[in-house]
Amino acid sequence: MTTMFSAARPPINPDSSPRRRRFREPLRRLATLLGIAAVAAMFLAGCTEEEAVDYKPVIYVYAPAPTQVSVSLDYAGEVTSVYPLTALDSPQWQVTTRADGRIEVDGKAINYLFWEGVRDKPYDQSEGFVVAGEDAVTFLEEKLSYLGLSDAEAADFITFWAPRMQQNPYNLVSFVTEQYRSAAKLTVTPQPQTELTVFMVVKSLDEPVEIPAQQLPAGPQREGLTVVEWGGTEQ
Repeated sequence: MTTMFSAARPPINPDSSPRRRRFREPLRRLATLLGIAAVAAMFLAGCTEEEAVDYKPVIYVYAPAPTQVSVSLDYAGEVTSVYPLTALDSPQWQVTTRADGRIEVDGKAINYLFWEGVRDKPYDQSEGFVVAGEDAVTFLEEKLSYLGLSDAEAADFITFWAPRMQQNPYNLVSFVTEQYRSAAKLTVTPQPQTELTVFMVVKSLDEPVEIPAQQLPAGPQREGLTVVEWGGTEQ
């Protein structure tokens, strides 16, 4: 029997083949992407769909004559931002009304008070309106006027919300003042003669849905010390 001699060869590395490397590299990249996706999913699992962000509630204060007014907020959630600056855990402002409709706070003349917050209870949208994104401005102009916002207040509202609504094919829109006010309570001293709150909830839709039309209240006749607030959320 003849034993053939051969020089020792290094073990074959399954990754050394150029062809194998071409196939394995995309797999490694896919595994990396899946790992990132898994981490993202774990992170998002900690964020509940029940969480609602109350975007840009703003507060206007008007009076026939210069008046010193205290405005404080009791919010069933976490206040995340305010302007002018005040304590986030118990926002309170001392303002002086002006004849031009603006207010003075800490020597600054501004149009309104601003705050924003997050709470863990969604708003009910069992009734409302289905609005195409392209119809957002026309819809808001009509409804905000009926609800009692002035042209200037409506312009502030529309320039914030219309671009968001226009990005959606359709929007389910509800005005939920009572629900909102139960979570965000204002205390104003002295007591206003007129109070108006407009709070809108928007949900993006791919297609129109059937929903009972919401009956909206007409805006009040403004008299004396007047406090107007608007805001909204997406869910």
